[in-house]
Amino acid sequence: MRSCFLADGPISLDKLQDTFKEWLEGLNRPLNKVLLIPPDGTRGHSLAGPITNMLYKLLQPAEVRVLPALGTHVPMTLEEKRRIFGVELPPEAYIDHNWRTDVTRVGVVPGGFVEEVSEGLLDYSIAVEINRELVEGGYDLILSIGQVVPHEVVGMANYTKNIVVGCGGKEIIDKSHFLGAVYGMERMMGRDHSPVRRVFDYAEEHFLSSLPLAYILTVTKTQGEDTSLMGLFIGRERKVFEEAVSLSRKHNLDLLQEPLQKVVVYLEPAEFRSTWLGNKAVYRTRMAIADGGELIILAPGVHSFGEDPGIDRLIRAFGYQKRLSILQLVKDDPELAQNLSVAAHLIHGSSDGRFKITYAVQHLTGSEVRGVHFAHLSYEEAAARYNRRELQEGFNIVAGEEIFYISNPALGLWALEKDFR
Repeated sequence: MRSCFLADGPISLDKLQDTFKEWLEGLNRPLNKVLLIPPDGTRGHSLAGPITNMLYKLLQPAEVRVLPALGTHVPMTLEEKRRIFGVELPPEAYIDHNWRTDVTRVGVVPGGFVEEVSEGLLDYSIAVEINRELVEGGYDLILSIGQVVPHEVVGMANYTKNIVVGCGGKEIIDKSHFLGAVYGMERMMGRDHSPVRRVFDYAEEHFLSSLPLAYILTVTKTQGEDTSLMGLFIGRERKVFEEAVSLSRKHNLDLLQEPLQKVVVYLEPAEFRSTWLGNKAVYRTRMAIADGGELIILAPGVHSFGEDPGIDRLIRAFGYQKRLSILQLVKDDPELAQNLSVAAHLIHGSSDGRFKITYAVQHLTGSEVRGVHFAHLSYEEAAARYNRRELQEGFNIVAGEEIFYISNPALGLWALEKDFR
């Protein structure tokens, strides 16, 4: 399966369509049944929505199914699917992934390998389960579509992660997230060969090679309301991912000279409806925030902590605490030990005591927010003080105070230049 690289963006939709046509024709084999695996609506800036729509049309008259890589996220509504992927895709084309029930085991990453890549921090084995549709669906081609961008769990998002986590089961989601949290986000974000990525590479090499799988990876850049496709990478081998990583580091790393004292982040309501997702505001900025600084999160759409009632309950029970506190709780509390992705998320969403995190919300009470160890501010008060329509990306002066404004934390990683030399 040949590879294709386009890295001279911005890339037009016409160029994109011509590239897909040429690549599909170059496969030189019949495609009667195809599975498309895009991200869900929380990753709209990936441009996977219009790409999925384009591929669905190009692949006709084949039977084409669409399996959004939900991971632990709630299924998309039909309205959300139509908004992201287009009204042309019929409802019966979609398959909703359930990470607890819809999976089959394809292999086990041995504990010795995990111990090696984690530098002795963890030694558990990891069962790799993926949605059984990939294994049992009888597809001639499976296309995994997604954006390569800095990521808190794996270092750089996408590639095999879209399969083993986005379409994965509870154990690999739990244990890979906890592996990343224990190893340390700051050691991984914006980098390729993290311990978690090496686990995913092991799964790709040992357990996924028999699947008719190819990856379509995007690198995008958003300025204001406009998102441009800066690179497109198609193929199966790891070189496809490595090329995308190199371009993403160019376009999606925001490197600063000095730590930031006050950061204000806005969470788009349609994209961020829980702190499970909204805490991107924390972990995408934490490397740039000064000790003793403050992060204010404008979160008008956040109405829960978890993406399902069980996870929500656990977050409310334990809250966002320091890394060592959560590690001790995992040892002491059997329920948290059985939900390691929650434990990892609690570490990700904490500043580890370095800076203050203030959530400005409409749909949660102050006592609920403070109960999970965040500071609280009413959304109305915060939105009046920090009017996002008057703020520009980056540095602003508000009432005589310098703040750093970010309109969408999912679009990059803010860090200090000295950490990436």
